[in-house]
Amino acid sequence: MSLRIAHYAYLKQREELNIVKVDVCIVGAGPGGALLAYLLARKNVSVVLIERTNQIGKTFRGEHLNEEGEAILKKYNLFDEVEKLGLLRMEKLEYWQDGKLYKTILPDSAVGHLGIHVPQAHLLHVLLAAAEQYPTFQLMLSTKVEELLQDEDGTYTGVSASQNDEKVFIESELVIGADGRNSTVRKKANLDVTTRKHGYDLLWARIPAPEKWEPSIKMALIGDKQISLFTQAKGYIQIGWNIEEGSFVALRKQPFTPFIEQLIVAFPELEQTVRENIISWKDFVLLDVYSSTSENWGKKGVALIGDAVHTMTPTGAFGLNSALKDADYFASLIDKNTITQLNTADCASVRKKEVAKIQAIQVEKEQSFASQFVVMV
Repeated sequence: MSLRIAHYAYLKQREELNIVKVDVCIVGAGPGGALLAYLLARKNVSVVLIERTNQIGKTFRGEHLNEEGEAILKKYNLFDEVEKLGLLRMEKLEYWQDGKLYKTILPDSAVGHLGIHVPQAHLLHVLLAAAEQYPTFQLMLSTKVEELLQDEDGTYTGVSASQNDEKVFIESELVIGADGRNSTVRKKANLDVTTRKHGYDLLWARIPAPEKWEPSIKMALIGDKQISLFTQAKGYIQIGWNIEEGSFVALRKQPFTPFIEQLIVAFPELEQTVRENIISWKDFVLLDVYSSTSENWGKKGVALIGDAVHTMTPTGAFGLNSALKDADYFASLIDKNTITQLNTADCASVRKKEVAKIQAIQVEKEQSFASQFVVMV
């Protein structure tokens, strides 16, 4: 059944169906979607924020703010509220080789940190609490988008979704896809996407930090592959270990101990916590690494932000901050009078240039990482 036919079918039965009417429907309650929902609600734009899971923050997303993301939260007086719940500023960046400290980089005094770890739950709690102050905001959990709705002219007019196995139709002037790199909105609107593989995948793990572990980012080179340690709030360390693209299936068939010994050699101080907390391949989570771009950020009645329109790699932790910048920029263009006139091509032009620069920086960092250790080779 086509979108238009489905639309007409439900119009004929609308008295019997669950219909929600709003100005804007945002799909995806990650940081970008949640911030945009708040910024629109405070402008008296009625908005419904849809999340497919039954719990906010259940899906892992980036948790590191840079100075740009920090500035956006401070711009709307949200940063202090996040800090009250807990965050951690990175005090230095270190490069290690063969278990020894090779180089240390300290933050610019004007910035005061080299990134801030913000637990996703803390950030989303603050954003949603701020949005819930406005009667124009509504959050719908356990709601999965199934189709986009269109009128006779092909303009997108909302979504059909299922909420706890019940059908719900959301009519809106604008649908915004903030639903991640596998965006349903992007797919249903037939918007283009070009992906780029980067030659590596990433294994994530999290371990308790040893006593007196300082807030820092630590980098090492194991063979020709990067390994990164990110200190987290609440006493944890997140490990990011680059591996050859597509190699994990074969890797996990090999003995586990020799692999993990490399981590201990690189960072001897972690030996006890590593041995106690990473005891099998199951303690790693695999991330299929790629970046993506979209020429078109929307069509009439639909727009995309964040990973839905420009997936970033983990390098430099730009993803979260780019999503927040998208939300901030789009919110500046949308109000009660401009929703139906929104030209996604025009409004995305500024952000597309910035995203292209960031993705180029990511590629350069990935390709030049080994040069940080050239003196030691």
